[in-house]
Amino acid sequence: MAEATGAIDEASNMKVILKHYVSGSPQETDMHLTAGTIKLKAPTDSNAVVVKNLFLSCDPYMVFKMMKLDRHYSESYTPGLPITGYGVAKVLDSSHPDFKNDDLVWGLTGWEEYSLITETNHLFKIQHTDVPLSYYAGILGMPGMTAYIGFYELCSPKTGEYVFVSAASGAVGQLVGQFAKLQGCYVVGCAGSNEKNKFGFDEAFNYKEEPDYNAALKRFFPEGIDIYFDNVGGKILDAVLLNLRVYARIAVCGMISQYNLEQPEGVHNLTSIVMKQVRMQGYLVFDYYHLYPKYLQMILPMIREGKVVYVEDIADGLENAPAALVGLFSGRNIGKQVVAVNCV
Repeated sequence: MAEATGAIDEASNMKVILKHYVSGSPQETDMHLTAGTIKLKAPTDSNAVVVKNLFLSCDPYMVFKMMKLDRHYSESYTPGLPITGYGVAKVLDSSHPDFKNDDLVWGLTGWEEYSLITETNHLFKIQHTDVPLSYYAGILGMPGMTAYIGFYELCSPKTGEYVFVSAASGAVGQLVGQFAKLQGCYVVGCAGSNEKNKFGFDEAFNYKEEPDYNAALKRFFPEGIDIYFDNVGGKILDAVLLNLRVYARIAVCGMISQYNLEQPEGVHNLTSIVMKQVRMQGYLVFDYYHLYPKYLQMILPMIREGKVVYVEDIADGLENAPAALVGLFSGRNIGKQVVAVNCV
């Protein structure tokens, strides 16, 4: 594949296109690969950059963008155009004063080999390359910031507290559990299979094998839960509400159990929030990106010293991107799902 040079200003460009809006669980057939071309020069009268995509991040929020929703925090994808998401890329040409050719960056980009990025306000220059570049689609990118903000900034953990993490083997949950252990907390995680429960928690269980979530939580938390990091919602959240300690905190990161339901499940035990004086807060990570330098100061030494590990599930090639994304909603992946884009 052609690189941007003085002699070459256009290249062929494979893209993952959304065929149509989806309802319910997304399928591979809702997307398809198509070939096109792209100019490898950024418009001179802009702050745009042209990048070569290296890694693409598969994230649960993307299912919302595949739907036609009237109210949502971000716009839906447009059928017939490439889907977008977080990724890691190399700058080939730049009209932006803060980015130069050959810079490595992470941020929002297209699901294609090359992208013209015109909205660069959430594009971050990569300064540290002694760690895997794919980490900037995970632990050093949006999922890492999501774990950091939800656990430290919103839940304010204390040593010795009891912490429960749902979707504990995913891109965010695996980090929250490790952060909690480093904080000196007792940590229990739940995931969708036994083989996923390998992230150093004190205890872990397969929620598919538990007929009664309330009974399971009472077994693992006989004294109750101080912090619940919620990635799932639904019946697990309802059971958690029955097992909270006074002044418990809940960070609502996501509700993946509800995303594919035409009629979301109700939550029935909300009186616990009043009786136990619980603080429950949802959040969107991009409101906290001003804290990214602070997060890097904490997490980079942890990675380098081996205090935190990060499990990735890397799919090879853009042609496997639709299957990788759909796999999030069937629990097929273990760890952070990333797509390595094969551009040579």
